Amino acid sequence: MSKYKAATGLDPVDRAILQHLQQDGAMSTPKLAEHLSLSVTPCWRRLKRLEEEGYIKGYQANLDRRKLGLDVLAYVSLRFGNVGDKQPNHFEELMRDNEQVLSCHKITGDADYLLVVLASDLDDYSHFVEQLRMIPGISSIHSNLALKEVKSSTRLPLPR
Repeated sequence: MSKYKAATGLDPVDRAILQHLQQDGAMSTPKLAEHLSLSVTPCWRRLKRLEEEGYIKGYQANLDRRKLGLDVLAYVSLRFGNVGDKQPNHFEELMRDNEQVLSCHKITGDADYLLVVLASDLDDYSHFVEQLRMIPGISSIHSNLALKEVKSSTRLPLPR
């Protein structure tokens, strides 16, 4: 048994299923089974097990943000005056509910949080920042606007 399999419970067929689904989440089970040289029923069982065990969290379409009018991509780092207060907890709730925020991470280093934010234009982004400024406890906000998207992916690397 490989060290990786023991650590995660995934064998090469499981990893192949995950790899194919990351490339095409709408792939039918019969088509997936064909790619893996499996019959449909065992492929379906493996797929259901991967879903039940939480390896597959859901399925979604990857959309083109620019075609949807979301032309501004910003990386926002911010600090709280005192992270021991309840204010960061309130902030985290607000970020979870904000559709403009693609991701929010509590981080180490010079900032307390790092956000990835989408906006339709600079005015829309400015409005987002003004809303952040109204959240109690935030002591600094630093923005970096993406000038060019070199790579953007949600596909995770799967160890062999």
